[in-house]
Amino acid sequence: MFDFDVDVDQFAKIKVIGVGGGGNNAVNRMVEHGVRGIDFIALNTDRQALYSSKAEVKLQLGEKLTRGLGAGANPDIGAKAAEENRNDIMEAIKGADMIFITAGMGGGTGTGAAPIVAEIAKELGILTVGVVTKPFTFEGPRRLKHAEQGIEELKSKVDTLVTIPNDRLLQVSDKKTTMVEAFVMADEVLKEGIQGISDLIAVPNLINLDFADVKTIMQDKGIAHMGIGMASGDNRATEAAKQAIKSPLLETSIEGAKSVLLNITGGEDLGIFEVNEAADLIRASVDKDANIIFGAGIDESLKDEIKITVIATGFDMLSKDINTTKSGVNDINANRAAGNEAAPTLDNEELDIPIFLRRRDKKEL
Repeated sequence: MFDFDVDVDQFAKIKVIGVGGGGNNAVNRMVEHGVRGIDFIALNTDRQALYSSKAEVKLQLGEKLTRGLGAGANPDIGAKAAEENRNDIMEAIKGADMIFITAGMGGGTGTGAAPIVAEIAKELGILTVGVVTKPFTFEGPRRLKHAEQGIEELKSKVDTLVTIPNDRLLQVSDKKTTMVEAFVMADEVLKEGIQGISDLIAVPNLINLDFADVKTIMQDKGIAHMGIGMASGDNRATEAAKQAIKSPLLETSIEGAKSVLLNITGGEDLGIFEVNEAADLIRASVDKDANIIFGAGIDESLKDEIKITVIATGFDMLSKDINTTKSGVNDINANRAAGNEAAPTLDNEELDIPIFLRRRDKKEL
């Protein structure tokens, strides 16, 4: 028997950077919900918003340029503000193995500064993932145009990118859903994904995954699908797998993905046949030659529930393969096609809202 003295510093270091108002709010909610093993950083041009941040590290951007009054919904100001503090940003993220950049796209600071942060992270050799929201349609065409431009620029700077259209919140809400509850649902996708990756790396499992596995799936892969499914009862494995394949808040499914990280966790009653059932359903949905890295573990706190985490990438490669015979198709159009064409093929049935999205205990808001 080997006895290992494991120091937490030996694990991969993950940092979450909230950029602008939307990103700062997402970080605050993750801190409040007790996300483990993560360092949080808040960046903003708005001094007042930064003052209320719960992040361990707070950095005001563009103090000379904006005097702490914000970017005025101007992405150019946001970008210049980040450049003003380029060295400070580099110092804040230095030492990370992986960072998540979260921002609400369409405004000034998040849209303009997030690509600069990603650029700095890549210069430092850090695995960089963007998780951003698109504005509601009712916010107008100008803000949506800024968001689309910002997303395209960010996509060229990060390893992988997950986008959450705010309009999808209307599909999983009812007339009694408050604005705060709706945005908490969007934050859940980020929170569960980040916590899932952190646990994959740091928590011993029956079949272990490590940071190298995460890097294999996510490095230089473009559009990503980050799905979490939770279910209980007789068909829990199948239901959890379906939820992970197609989140109601994301534009993507795992359909056609060429790289997949799959982790299945359950209580001590987790059965080999239900693990096989869930894995088969996911394998049937991705590219036939997909690289699938599999992990499994036991978490007694789940009791009758099963939790499936899926990170799928390789959609851009799929799009490029499809368009090799078409001349004049640029990378941006190929990437957009990859992001928009992915769709579930699960007998056209309506997928239930995942359990973790339905758990909106007002005490946690």
